[in-house]
Amino acid sequence: MKNIFYFFLASILVSFSSIKGASFIEKNKIENPKTKISLPLAGNAFSSKHIDGSNTITENGIENWTDSKEIFTAYFRIAKTGTFQITVEESVEVFGKSELEFSINGISKKVKFDTTKKAITVGNWKINKEGYVAIKIRGISKTGNQFPSINRLTISSEDYDGKISYVPNNEGNFYHWGRRGPSVHLNYQVPQTTNAEWYYNEVTVPENEDKIGSYFMANGFGEGYFGIQVNSATERRILFSVWSPFNTDDPNSIPETHKIKMLKKGENVHTGEFGSEGSGGQSYLQYNWKAGNTYKFLLHGVPQNNNSTNYTAYFFAPELNKWLLIASFNRPQTNTYLKRFHSFLENFIPEQGDLSRKVLFNNQWICDDKGIWSEINSVLFTTDNTGAKEYRMDFAGGVEKGSFYLKDGGFFNDYTIPKTIFTRPLNNKKPEINFSTLP
Repeated sequence: MKNIFYFFLASILVSFSSIKGASFIEKNKIENPKTKISLPLAGNAFSSKHIDGSNTITENGIENWTDSKEIFTAYFRIAKTGTFQITVEESVEVFGKSELEFSINGISKKVKFDTTKKAITVGNWKINKEGYVAIKIRGISKTGNQFPSINRLTISSEDYDGKISYVPNNEGNFYHWGRRGPSVHLNYQVPQTTNAEWYYNEVTVPENEDKIGSYFMANGFGEGYFGIQVNSATERRILFSVWSPFNTDDPNSIPETHKIKMLKKGENVHTGEFGSEGSGGQSYLQYNWKAGNTYKFLLHGVPQNNNSTNYTAYFFAPELNKWLLIASFNRPQTNTYLKRFHSFLENFIPEQGDLSRKVLFNNQWICDDKGIWSEINSVLFTTDNTGAKEYRMDFAGGVEKGSFYLKDGGFFNDYTIPKTIFTRPLNNKKPEINFSTLP
C-alpha cells in the first residue's frame, strides 16, 4: 500500500502544471537523456504579429515582450514519435513576477517566474506523430512591464534517439536565413549547347498562397532573375534584375567597366542598383497582380559584338490583355545566350517564415537563334543551404495537375527529397507571340 501511495503522490507532482520557480520540478528533470538539444529561440521562434523589423524576437531570443496578445511559437522537427521534456534554460531574465503558458498539441502547462537566471522545467509531452512540433508560448500575467526574456529552451528525451531538425546557431547569419525558411528551386533540364534567345514561362500563385515577403521567381537565368513579389499588404511588384560580372555585395564598389547599363524601361518602371545578395541592375513595376490569375513571362537574351549581352524582360498582364516592357539591360564582360534556366520560391522577410506559400509553373518554352521553339518539361528540384543542412525541412516541389509546383515555409511535414527529377506532361501549346509588336 505504501508503494502505491508514493506512486500516486509522484503522479500528482509530475502532472501538476502550475510551477513556481524551479524548486521541486528540477528534481524530476531527465538526468541521462538519450537526446538533448538547446533550441535557440532567435532562429526557431515566431511572433503571432508578423511585423517586419519587430524587436520582440532578437539575436537573444524573445525580448521586449509586453503585450499579452502577442503569442510566440517555437518549432523543431522529429523523425519519429517520443516523449519530450521542455525546460526554460538559465538564460531567462525576469521582470517582476509573471506566469506563462506553454502548450503543444493543445496540452498546456503553466509556469510561474519569480526568480532570475534559473532553469525551469516546464513539463513532458508525448508526441505521437513524426514531423514538426510547435511550442506555443503565451503570457498569462505579469507584475512588471515585461514578460520574461527567454533565450533558449532545452528539449530532452529518455526514449527518443533520432534526429531533431532545427536552426542550431547563428554561424553564417543562419538565424536570419533559418527564420526566412528554405528557398526552393526548379532547375529546367535544357541542353547546354542550345543557343536560346527567348525564354517563356507561365506562373499561377494559388489563392491564399500570396503571403507577404514571397518572391515567385519565374524566369531565372545564369546572370539574373525575373518574377513577381508581395512586398507589403499594399504593394506588389514585377521584378527584373541582372547581376554585375563584378562579384560584390556593394554596388558602389563596381567599376564602371563592369556596371549593368539600362538600355530602356517600360512606363512607370523604377530602375536602379541592388546589393546585399550580389549586386547589379534592378528594375521593378508596381503592379497589383492577383492570386489565382496566370501571368506570362518572356525574357530575351542575345550576345552583342562588344563582349556584352543584352537582356530584355516582358510581362503579360491578363488584366490589361497586353505585354508590358519591364526593362532592357546590357551586361558587360559577357558573351552568351540564355543559360541555366530555373525558377524559385523564397520568402525575403524573416518574420513571415512560419507561413506557407506555394506557386505553380506551367508551359515552359525556349526559342533558339534560328526561331525554333522547344518545350521544357523536366526539372531538377533543389533547396538552398537552410534546406540542404536540414535546419528547416518544410520544403516541397514536383508535379501537380500537369504543372510544376514549389512550396515552402509554414512547417509542414511532407517534404520532397532534394535533387529529385520531375517530368510533367507536354502541353504542346507553343507561345503565340508576335515579336515585332512587343513594346
